[in-house]
Amino acid sequence: MKVGLDAVVGRSRFGPFHVRIVVLCGLVILFDGYDLTIYGAAVPRMIAEFGISPATAGLIGSGALVGMMLGAMAFGALADRVGRRMPIIACVVLYTVFTGAVFLASSPWEVGIYRFLAGLGLGGVMPNAVALVSEYAPARLRSTMVSVMFSGYMVGGIAAALIGVWFIPAYGWRSLYLLGALPLLVVPLLVKYLPEAPAFLVRRGRTDELAATLRALDPSLPADGELRVTVEEAPPASPVATLFRNGSGLNTVLLWTAFFMVLLMIYGLLTWLPQLMIEAGYPLGSSLSFLMTLFLAGIVITWVGGYLSDRFGTRPVLIVSYLVAAVFVALLGFLGDSSLVLVYASVALGGGATFAAQIFANAYAAQSYPAHARSAGIGWALGIGRIGAIIGPLLGGILLTAGVPLQVNFLAFAVPGVIAAVALALIRTRTGDAPDRAAARPAAGR
Repeated sequence: MKVGLDAVVGRSRFGPFHVRIVVLCGLVILFDGYDLTIYGAAVPRMIAEFGISPATAGLIGSGALVGMMLGAMAFGALADRVGRRMPIIACVVLYTVFTGAVFLASSPWEVGIYRFLAGLGLGGVMPNAVALVSEYAPARLRSTMVSVMFSGYMVGGIAAALIGVWFIPAYGWRSLYLLGALPLLVVPLLVKYLPEAPAFLVRRGRTDELAATLRALDPSLPADGELRVTVEEAPPASPVATLFRNGSGLNTVLLWTAFFMVLLMIYGLLTWLPQLMIEAGYPLGSSLSFLMTLFLAGIVITWVGGYLSDRFGTRPVLIVSYLVAAVFVALLGFLGDSSLVLVYASVALGGGATFAAQIFANAYAAQSYPAHARSAGIGWALGIGRIGAIIGPLLGGILLTAGVPLQVNFLAFAVPGVIAAVALALIRTRTGDAPDRAAARPAAGR
């Protein structure tokens, strides 16, 4: 029986197989979110312990982001050649081991080195988790599944904020990093249950595994006999070159611009929101609760936006999210002694929309490139975006050290949202819209 791989996946009904992928990748992203958020929660106490300036703390925090930039580019392109599964597992081990190692750090620069090494794994996980979920998602639920999976990132951020409130006063900031070693417990589950990307199974001739996977997706396929699966041709020599083929170079650059801007916003806020709110007169506990509010709002906005993206398209939802984020992040600098409800609402809408926008951007990137270049497309967008993520904490640290007005700090993180919206608006077609020619390869039944 001859079947089209994209057709089987695209028309599949949401079921246990999809739940398994979303849960496993969501767990990986959850710990990713925890790991990245704990630095912002721990930085006020770390500054006090090591006697360093905010600018130095920002430089140390950027170490993880340099690692994430390199990890996203390297593991994203690698996965298009060797599959998604093993890079995801290897990256989880990498970021877990070196996150736990921060507990033993004796100097701020040692913290920076461990954070850099953990960042390699953190950066490598994201593009591959997004690509894997996207490749197994039914067409009508693609943005929703990616959004729900990536909301695990916000759950991890909430956990970091809650744990920070309770653990930092009792056990010190290092305890957050010791708990960051827990993802090692998830590795056996990934080894046993995480599936490989379907297009990669075809390219490697793993026909029995592919047949079982397709039958799990579509129970109406015959239980016995041969399946001939129609797939896109073998990938070109360089998946990265695909990002600039067929006139898609400008779209790729515009997408990279949007990633750069929104990741500058995210990591600037993640690193400095607690400290900025302390500067505004709020105690540490309240400042960490702002982080928790940001992530809770991000989950709600992400789920609603994912649904709207599948109905109306990802790009318009993404542009609106960028603009909402810019407006309310800027507003935080001008609230002064306003009602606490208004402050929390601005944190929720500004910060929540910022995080949701990045999740929608990941989904948009996954939809914009063919399967043989999907991880490379997401990975390079995230990698270029990490340059913005590196600049964000540095910028916040420099502004705080310089003693500029609070309004300037928040405006510095709001303007990039407007630039990102303009960049997305200038994209007229998506690079993945061109059809790929097909080749057939048999997938044998069990």
